[in-house]
Amino acid sequence: MLVTGRRHSFALPIAKQLGFDLWLISSNGAVTRSLGGETFHRDLMPADVCGRLCTAMQEFRGNTVLTFDQETKGAIVLERLDELGSSIRRWLEKNMEFIEFVVPIEKALVTDPVQAMFCGTMERMNRALGTLDGAGMDGKVTVLRTEYPERDLSMIDVLNAGCSKGHALERWAKHRGYRREEVMAVGDNHNDVEMLEFAGHPVIMGNACEELRGRGWTVTGGNHECGLASAVELAFGSEAVKVVG
Repeated sequence: MLVTGRRHSFALPIAKQLGFDLWLISSNGAVTRSLGGETFHRDLMPADVCGRLCTAMQEFRGNTVLTFDQETKGAIVLERLDELGSSIRRWLEKNMEFIEFVVPIEKALVTDPVQAMFCGTMERMNRALGTLDGAGMDGKVTVLRTEYPERDLSMIDVLNAGCSKGHALERWAKHRGYRREEVMAVGDNHNDVEMLEFAGHPVIMGNACEELRGRGWTVTGGNHECGLASAVELAFGSEAVKVVG
């Protein structure tokens, strides 16, 4: 499986390059869907909860992005672009056909969203985390981080309570009849923690963040060193790598 923080449709071009049918866990565990569009599970955030979140995070309106499970304009909603920063400019350009501007952003909550995201510099998102901690949302949402210090970029994904890559992978493994001891997961960032904790064979990339490095998990090569192929080889032997390509 591919397990990603990206929206399903945004991950599809990468998934299709693999050349075989597979399922994707997307939006940090909120949606599990096949390449052909068959949905196994969705874990959406209640619109009223998201509305409370947006109100509590008033200071960060310019950093707020809402995602909805649709493939038309309005799949991504924000109020403005100016505070999102140059680090995700390419992402914005690639997704422009799906972006709708709504002011105030709460007006977009006519259906349950997949998630809310707050995106900005490391310093600003640290402040956002502090505001979120005091917003009284405990038990209502799951908060996940993805950070790229070298780009001064931090993303805070807020999803429905109990939603994560780990919960989604556990649900899929149970559906397919796999024990956790038969599952290997490979990750590199904070939002991969729950997935790696569930897997019987957790592996982290050579470029993984420091939070993952201190847990004693197996380390493979980095993103530019065929690290995933090396992890597969470690688990199954060199013949498996030849099959995967």
